Amino acid sequence: MHKRLNYVKASPAAYKAMLALQAAVEGAGLDKPLLELLKIRASQINKCAFCLHMHTRDARKAGETEERIYLLEVWRESSFYSARERAALAWTEALTLLPQQGAPDELYADMLAQFSEAEVVNVTLAIGAINAWNRLGVGFALQHPNPATRTVAA
Repeated sequence: MHKRLNYVKASPAAYKAMLALQAAVEGAGLDKPLLELLKIRASQINKCAFCLHMHTRDARKAGETEERIYLLEVWRESSFYSARERAALAWTEALTLLPQQGAPDELYADMLAQFSEAEVVNVTLAIGAINAWNRLGVGFALQHPNPATRTVAA
C-alpha cells in the first residue's frame, strides 16, 4: 500500500468540522456501547481496518463484551442484541448501504418504536459521521498501530 496524503494537514478546517460533528454525536446522550456497536458495524461493511481497530478497543473500554463484538457481523442470527440495538444496527446497515437498499419504511418505524425522535436524528448523525470517517480512513489508507512492532504499519 502506498502512503497517501495526510488529510488533517491538507485540510485542517475540514478536519475541525469533522471533529465538531463527532463531538456533537458523542454529546447527544446516546449510550456509549451502542454508539460503538454502530461504528463497528459500519466499519465492517466499509472495510475500514483503522476504524475497526479503534472502535473495537473503544467498545471494550465502554464495557462491551468480546462475544458481542465477535458476533456483531451476524447480529441477526444472535440473541445477544436487544430490540433497541437491532433497530439501530438495521438502520446503520441501511444507511451505510444506502444505494443498494435505501432507508425502508419498516426500518424507520422500528427506529421510532425504540428511540425518541431526537435519538433517531442523533443515531442517524452518528451513522453519517462514522461513514465519513470510514471514507477518510479507507480513502487515505490509514493504518492502525501494529502491536507486534508498536508502530503504525507502512
